[in-house]
Amino acid sequence: MARTQRLLMNLFDGWFQLRRRFPKSLLDQMTTTIRQGEQAHRGEVCFAIESRLTPGAVLSGLDADHRARQVFAQLHVWDTQHNNGVLFYILMAEHRVVILADRGVAAMVTQSEWDGIRDRMLASFARGDWRKGCLEGIGEAHALLEHHFPGHGDEPRDELPDRPVIL
Repeated sequence: MARTQRLLMNLFDGWFQLRRRFPKSLLDQMTTTIRQGEQAHRGEVCFAIESRLTPGAVLSGLDADHRARQVFAQLHVWDTQHNNGVLFYILMAEHRVVILADRGVAAMVTQSEWDGIRDRMLASFARGDWRKGCLEGIGEAHALLEHHFPGHGDEPRDELPDRPVIL
């Protein structure tokens, strides 16, 4: 995508849609879905939503993938006890979803599996169904984590926030 196009998208799209697409009721439901799902496995799911990038960030070449890596570090997703954190990052202005998994998860779950979840989320978003896209994406992540990192009852819980982070 051309830098000029990205700049325009980040200037005029995303920010005014944030509360409409992610009302408090959806954020509450996402929080509950993350919290309940984490009871079945040792993974940690973190969700971050950003309406847009600053013009300076776009002009300097920052893209959604790089920004997701910054957020991964900023939210300490890499700092879980078992390196089992997963970040969902949404950049609304550019219609991008990035799913990043820490090294413990990446050793067990392929990037193509995460890409499949991302693609299904984007398809739901394109139909205007943000609730379905988010909740099913979280559910699919929980299923993968439960398969590869089943819970043992004595593992630490809630190393990362369950509530989606609005950046």
